[in-house]
Amino acid sequence: MFGRSATALLVRNPYFNKPSLILRNISVTPVNNDIIKIQSTDDFKDKVINSKVPVVVDFFATWCNPCRLLTPRLESIISENKGKVLLAKVDIDEQTDLALDYEVSSVPVLVAIKNGKVQQRLVGLQDTDKLRKWIEQLSSEESEVKIKA
Repeated sequence: MFGRSATALLVRNPYFNKPSLILRNISVTPVNNDIIKIQSTDDFKDKVINSKVPVVVDFFATWCNPCRLLTPRLESIISENKGKVLLAKVDIDEQTDLALDYEVSSVPVLVAIKNGKVQQRLVGLQDTDKLRKWIEQLSSEESEVKIKA
């Protein structure tokens, strides 16, 4: 695919009718498969309820400022865990049925779901340290189950 380097393009210069060199920077960011945007109720069942790893469901709204502050914190912590925990983002304005099913009355709300069952929930804007401990606790519970089995 594309590399992280400048790509040279030749374009005809209309004034001199000569090819001129134009440099363009193209950057490619890696795709993070640990973050899922939920599109429908069926999508939620497939990717969250039937997931083999714990999932943190972020119920948010695009107009919510605390949600905007929480998103980068949450995404960075999830990417640190490298597949031990997934993040599913649910826009409450698009998926009102899911928000009602999980009793979301204010945003942001984080719901930890493991084996299709709600384990814990956090309401409101949280600091990074609290989020990190909460997610580590969720992922360590998963590793304890594997050790016992």
